[in-house]
Amino acid sequence: MSVNVTERLTFFGRLFRLDSNPESGMWYLFITIFILSILVYNLGFARKVKVWQNAIIYVVMFLGCIILTFFGAFLPVAESLIVATAVLALYRFRLHQERKAGNIKTSGK
Repeated sequence: MSVNVTERLTFFGRLFRLDSNPESGMWYLFITIFILSILVYNLGFARKVKVWQNAIIYVVMFLGCIILTFFGAFLPVAESLIVATAVLALYRFRLHQERKAGNIKTSGK
């Protein structure tokens, strides 16, 4: 029984040619997942915190993205992060539009 690895790869796995050049492909996949994770964090979950707390958050995110990269070769991790980024960006855009129109009051903090 032979398994065609190329058929099992995700979109980004095929895009970064994980089947023919796995070392550089995994680095590209890691960088993609890390950047998308930063975008999702900043769009949906970031708060004003001190610089050292922010550094800890990004270090832990970096370590978590290493694990996600191994899953990202055959599971749609990066693709899911793109969808999450799009949804959160649309939410933030609509929230900005509603605040600009005066329909939502901002707190005085």
